[in-house]
Amino acid sequence: MSDTKHVELFEQVELFKQYLVDVRRVSPNTVSSYIRDVKQLVAFLCNHGKSAFSDVSEVDLRMYITNLESNGRSSSTISRCIASLKVFFNRLAQEGYLLHNPISSIMSVAAAKKPPRLLNDQEIECLLNLPKISDPKGCRDKAMLETLYATGIRVSELISLDITDINIATGLITCRNGKERIVPVYESAIKAINLYLTSTRANMASSSEMALFVNTNGKRLSRQGLWKILKNYAKEARIDDDITPQTLRNSFAAHLLENGADLESLQEMLGHADISSTKVYARAVKNNLKDVYNKAHPKA
Repeated sequence: MSDTKHVELFEQVELFKQYLVDVRRVSPNTVSSYIRDVKQLVAFLCNHGKSAFSDVSEVDLRMYITNLESNGRSSSTISRCIASLKVFFNRLAQEGYLLHNPISSIMSVAAAKKPPRLLNDQEIECLLNLPKISDPKGCRDKAMLETLYATGIRVSELISLDITDINIATGLITCRNGKERIVPVYESAIKAINLYLTSTRANMASSSEMALFVNTNGKRLSRQGLWKILKNYAKEARIDDDITPQTLRNSFAAHLLENGADLESLQEMLGHADISSTKVYARAVKNNLKDVYNKAHPKA
């Protein structure tokens, strides 16, 4: 197999990447996920004698999906892959590159999805109150955990925040990782952030460092660093489940819905492109209310 023969396939992948960044303005992690899925298809097509996407048929794509299943990929992974390929082929069709869109009749694989893990009010309070603000790292961690729960932003968005993205006076945070949006922050979180900025961060980072949250070396905190910090506090709080930053995002969304927030406003705050992603939390809230009812009602 020669790279020259398949150059058109790889060129379209690069154009797709530019489209995701410049037009769709999706987050870097989402770009990586889309490109990974498309490149896996390209490898399959190259091995099956295809040199252009205009030659790809629905049969080819169904063979590819069958190949994923044969290799033990989960239904959720295959569904995500199909979703990525739909965006890719729809763009090719819109650009007039395809006479027929081969993925138009392919449906996502039904996946048995577990409801998102939610922390209850007591678990949230315990987690947020664990960091010791008298300690520099504890002061930072308190601000960080409060920010996660106050805004529901993604871990990638949190670690991408710069000091100029938080407005203490108005209580607003600007997320610029992907499509820009502004999210309100409740008062106690703003106080925790302000305390961190005024009493701790200056001693942790140089004046040239723009990152809001920094590690002990004064550099921007990494995704792995944040996960490790959260897991340590979850263990200290004796929360048995595998808690991640996504758990705080889930809890933020569910608690807002439980207290009367509408789906459209929540969609905007979460940065969801499609409201169907937001509706997952509405279903989780309903299931949670049923559990509470069944446990609490004397005749349930």
